[in-house]
Amino acid sequence: MGNTALRDGALTTNAEVSSTADPTPRPESNWQLRLRSGAVVLDLNPRVFVASSLLIALFVILGLVYRTRFAADVDALQTWIADRTGWLLVLTVNAVLVYLLFLLVSRFGAIRIGGPNARPEFSRPTWIAMLFSAGMGIGLLYYGVAEPIYHLANRPLGAAAGSVAAYRDASKLTFLHWGLHAWGVYTLAGLALGYAAYSRGEALSIRSVFVPLFGRHTRGWPGHIIDILATVATLFGVATSLGLGVLQINAGLGRLFGAPVTLTVQVAVITIITAIATMSVVLGLDKGIKRLSVVNMWLAFALLALVFAIGPSLFILNGFVQNVGAYLGSLVELSFWTETYTSGDWQNRWTVFYWAWWISWSPFVGLFLARVSVGRTIRDFIGGALLTASLLTFVWLAVFGNAALFIELAGPGGLMTAVQTNLDSSLFVFFDLLPSANGIPVPDWLILAISTLTIVTIVSFFVTSSDSGSLVIDIITAGGHPDPPLAQRVYWATAEGVVAAVLLAGGGLAALQTAAISAGLPFAIVILLMIVCLHRMLREDPSLAT
Repeated sequence: MGNTALRDGALTTNAEVSSTADPTPRPESNWQLRLRSGAVVLDLNPRVFVASSLLIALFVILGLVYRTRFAADVDALQTWIADRTGWLLVLTVNAVLVYLLFLLVSRFGAIRIGGPNARPEFSRPTWIAMLFSAGMGIGLLYYGVAEPIYHLANRPLGAAAGSVAAYRDASKLTFLHWGLHAWGVYTLAGLALGYAAYSRGEALSIRSVFVPLFGRHTRGWPGHIIDILATVATLFGVATSLGLGVLQINAGLGRLFGAPVTLTVQVAVITIITAIATMSVVLGLDKGIKRLSVVNMWLAFALLALVFAIGPSLFILNGFVQNVGAYLGSLVELSFWTETYTSGDWQNRWTVFYWAWWISWSPFVGLFLARVSVGRTIRDFIGGALLTASLLTFVWLAVFGNAALFIELAGPGGLMTAVQTNLDSSLFVFFDLLPSANGIPVPDWLILAISTLTIVTIVSFFVTSSDSGSLVIDIITAGGHPDPPLAQRVYWATAEGVVAAVLLAGGGLAALQTAAISAGLPFAIVILLMIVCLHRMLREDPSLAT
């Protein structure tokens, strides 16, 4: 998840960020270690950088040395974490959502990020497009078709096979995983980071949010630990997305061009695309990355428009309305459902994975949201980042998901079997089946073009996510430095690719899910503390006294 481009201290996406924004204060100099060797410059927090690097290196070494038993070990770890702490992740995302809804209607909603005199840099349509692009990426391409069909086949809520309830449940569960709770985690992180940095003059770093709780100790190990957790969570969250993208790219190349679906091909794809992202950092292709980000958005909406046009358009429109109603009607029950009275592990593999994945992405997306939302009121920020972005996500899921469900309900079928057989290739099977499902004659070359366009889109998301993710991690490990040296971004871009390759080598999709859950669990505690700290900061806002 995530399509943002953060370059040279500015964050850009499908609209260019203005250079007139108030600069984020530089971090304290005693956080920094500056070294120069020829053309290489390091500017970092040594404790956070070294500790995070060692933890990640330890994981990579263990994954390579114990590769033969790695898959079994990560599967056991995922089961253990999900079984024993899934309830905590469920409570965390619900606490975040409840708190944001409280802020939306409370007196705090009138507080302006950046102070009472700050004004937004972007028009509302541009800003909304930027928010949506932050959560639009590899994840939706991977799961937009596969997830509702998977739930239709497994029927975790107990509906009868082929029943209306089974189709309805498949849609509302998909909406649950990609809707208000996902955007709620991002919104909280963005709001807390934005308020701390732009309203209180703190460094643009995760630890800055916790000044109300730890005071001067945020300069010491309590702050270091928070930034280490944020670094590891972000890296594994980005690596999970990259891994999903590689699996889908390999499946598409195999289906379209006969490329073998093997680990060798997947590692080669990771290597090539990571090299492209790394070169973009080294060469400073700022305008190139900005243009690529714009292309990402256009490619994504081109796919959306093609599926809507070729697919069952009226069914999609009707389904969108009904799906939103079904989701909202059962939101409370689904939000707190923990599969207590069943013996299955569906929720561990899906809901718990998603909550941990979104939490692990929250430093990345939150930092982006903070940067582009200066001048917005809290009420405006929540309305855009939580409500409007969720609605746009539902549009994407309705188009792809309902078109996929239509294939099983009224079309030729076969998509359910494809999803259960190979989740990675299900999107390309969907493109093959869609014309016959709707009875529209579509030439084979158009389907080939759509599938090729999908691969290009995934690659584009891969490059921008890797490049942007490496900069966010670099900012965190540099103690909040808004423009850390290029050498460090190269280091983290390489680390993301290596971790993604090790996860695929050690267990494929299961290993990717375990990485997200393992990284998201400890950061869930950080998210809960973030609510406390943000509320303390807001209560002290000077504008409330006037």
